[in-house]
Amino acid sequence: MATAIVIGSGLGGLAAAVRLKHKGYQVTVFEQNDYAGGKLHAIEKDGYRFDLGPSLFTLPYLVDDLHALFPEHKIPFTYLKKEVGCHYFWEDGTIFHAFTDQKEFVDHAGDIFVESKRILNDYLVKSKSRYNLTKSLFLEKSLHKVSTYLSIDTIKALFNAPFLGLFNTLDQENQVFKNPKMTQLFNRYATYNGSSPYQTPGIMSMIPHLEIGIGTYYPHGGMHRISQSLYELAQEIGVEFRFRESVSQITHDNGNVTGITTKNGAFNADIVVSNMDVVPTYKNLLRNVKEPKKTLEQERSSSALIFYWGIDKEFPELDLHNILFSEDYPTEFEYIFEKKSLSNDPTVYINITSKETKTDAPQGCENWFVMINAPGDYGQNWEELIETARKNIIEKINKCLKTDVSNHIVTEYILDPRGIEKNTSSYRGALYGAASNDKFAAFLRHPNFNSQIKNLYHVGGSVHPGGGIPLCLLSAQITADLIPDA
Repeated sequence: MATAIVIGSGLGGLAAAVRLKHKGYQVTVFEQNDYAGGKLHAIEKDGYRFDLGPSLFTLPYLVDDLHALFPEHKIPFTYLKKEVGCHYFWEDGTIFHAFTDQKEFVDHAGDIFVESKRILNDYLVKSKSRYNLTKSLFLEKSLHKVSTYLSIDTIKALFNAPFLGLFNTLDQENQVFKNPKMTQLFNRYATYNGSSPYQTPGIMSMIPHLEIGIGTYYPHGGMHRISQSLYELAQEIGVEFRFRESVSQITHDNGNVTGITTKNGAFNADIVVSNMDVVPTYKNLLRNVKEPKKTLEQERSSSALIFYWGIDKEFPELDLHNILFSEDYPTEFEYIFEKKSLSNDPTVYINITSKETKTDAPQGCENWFVMINAPGDYGQNWEELIETARKNIIEKINKCLKTDVSNHIVTEYILDPRGIEKNTSSYRGALYGAASNDKFAAFLRHPNFNSQIKNLYHVGGSVHPGGGIPLCLLSAQITADLIPDA
C-alpha cells in the first residue's frame, strides 16, 4: 500500500490525513505535542473550560464534507447557527448587535448608526459578489498551477478585477459609510487574516459575507470539538498518530521525497505533507534545500495576547462574541505592524462559550477568552507589555460595560506570541502565517506543493490560501486534489 506521512496535527494536517486515507494511502501523523489539534486546543482550569485557539466558526460544510467522506463512521459533530454574530461596544455607550441575517443587519445598523440602508445593503451585496467571483480562484484551487488560469471562473474573476477592490485599501473601501463607527466595524474584518485595514486590499470586503451572508456558527461542545471530531474520525479510519515525536528532517533523494527522520529513526513514505509553518519547515527540516527567500521574508500576520479569565458573575449584555472598540483604530494598527508593540487603547475581543455550553463555567459564572491583536515575537519585553495590556484591557471593559471586572476574575491563564510559537511552531507566533498587507500577498504565499521536491506538499495557515479555520481546511482540499489516488 502507498504510504503518506503528515507532519503536524493542526487542522490542516488532520484534514489532509483524512483526505489521504480516503485516497487509499496508509497515513501516519507525527506530532510534537501530546495532543491533536494545533491551535484548536483547550484547557480546564479551576472548573472553567477554555478554547485556546480560534473562536469563530464559519463555513461549517468544510468540516461536514470531511465526515461525509466516511459516512459509515458516525462521529458526533453538530453545531448551531447564531442569530446575532457579535455584540459591539464603544466607550460612548453605543451598543450594536450584528445580526447574521442581511436584512436584519441592515435595518438595525441603519437605525443605530443613522446610516443609509441602501448603502449598507449595496455594500453587503458587493461583498457577496466579490466572494462568489473569487472563491474558485483564491480559495479552492492552487494559484501556482497553470490549469487554474484556464477555467471560466478565473477568466470571470480577472475580467472583474477593477470591481474587486485590489487597487485600494479596505479602509478606503469602507469610507463609503458616513458614520466612522460603521467604517471601523467593517475595517475589523482585516484582522480575520491578521492584517491591517489601512494596508490590506479592498477585496477583503468579501469577508463580511461569510458572517452576514452565509452565517456564524457554534459547534456543540466548543471550538475544540472541530479538531477533536476530525481526530476521532482519523483514528477510526485507521490513521496512525505518533505523539511527542518531533520531525527533525524531511528526507529526499534526486528531487524526490523519501520520508522523514525523528529521534526514533527514519520513516519512508511515498508522500509527505507538512502542516508545519513553512518558515521552520525550510529552516529546520529542509536545511539543505534552497529557501524561497521572497516567500519566507513576507511580513508576518498579527499574533495575539490572550487572557483566559474565570469570571464569578454573569453579564447578560454579553454574548458568545463581543468586541469593545478602540477609540483610535489607526494608532492601534500602527503599533502592531510598525512599532511591533501594543497601543494603550486596544480593541478587546471577548469570547464566552459558556453562553452556549453552560458546563464550561460553574453555575452563575462565565469563561472569558479575552484577546487583543498583537505583533509577533520580535524579542519585545513581553512581561512589561502583558502587565500594561492587562491594565488597559480592564480599563476598556470597565468603561464599556460600566463595571469593575477586576473584582470578578477568580482564575487566569495567559497566552502570548512566545507561547503560540512554542506550542504550534508558528513563526514569531503569527496566527495566519504571512500578513495580507499587499494586493499581491495571495500570490506570494507558498504553494501547496513543493517546486523543488516531488511528492512533498504543504498545508495549513502559512501556505495558500491562508490562515483561519476555513482556509486551513481548504488548503488540505487543494493539496489532496494535487495528489493522485494511491
